[in-house]
Amino acid sequence: MLTVSDPLSIPTSTAQTVIRLEGISVRYRVPSEKVLTFKEYMIRRIKGQISRKDFWALHEINLDLYRGEVFGIIGRNGAGKSTMLKLVAHVLRPTSGRIWVKGRVVPLLELGAGFHPELTGRENIYLNGAILGFSRAQMEEKIPHIIEFSELAEFIDRPMRTYSSGMWARLGFAVATDTQPDILIVDEVLGVGDEAFQRKCAERIADYRQLGATILLVSHNAALVQAICQRAAWLDHGKLRCLGNPDEVLQAYHASQG
Repeated sequence: MLTVSDPLSIPTSTAQTVIRLEGISVRYRVPSEKVLTFKEYMIRRIKGQISRKDFWALHEINLDLYRGEVFGIIGRNGAGKSTMLKLVAHVLRPTSGRIWVKGRVVPLLELGAGFHPELTGRENIYLNGAILGFSRAQMEEKIPHIIEFSELAEFIDRPMRTYSSGMWARLGFAVATDTQPDILIVDEVLGVGDEAFQRKCAERIADYRQLGATILLVSHNAALVQAICQRAAWLDHGKLRCLGNPDEVLQAYHASQG
């Protein structure tokens, strides 16, 4: 059963909706039996021996998000959290329902996913800028800020295959957040680097909110959700179980865990 409490500091009568999900469902068709190799899959498919079943990653989700709020999404692994973020980022399309998004979306789904290991950090910054539609001249202006924020000046001209996973994520965060977004999507990426760098990441996200950005955050960190979110939602097996005050949503979620 869905429970709803009043959102904190977001008066819905006057707030501007920037994301709306109306009856959103996402279905995947998965094989019923485990197939170990592609060859085995093709042989079974040719013989008509592949049976599939429907898996609903999201089911009938209705949700409005407002300009300037930090909105948390919690739930167990496989609950549909990342699927929802990919819908907002236009990475996926829903099987049914309608999604409406107003503004420029910056997704932090997998930091540094577009980096090439044989290129240097600096070259990868230019590469990502080109992918995002920025000219070389624009990137020339951005690069000093990106390097300074990432704290990787000593390593920026080395191939990224020599970077640790933390350095990779630092540069990815610095590149992805250098431009002010209207909507920032954050999927479990605030654990990059040491404690001091994590604080820098949190401060940058707080700055975005002060400038009116909407932040959609997926995290298993209950303290983080309570600290920075105005509202939260609990997803369970693709269904929206609880929506509203983060304290109440987290209480309902923890109570369900026994």
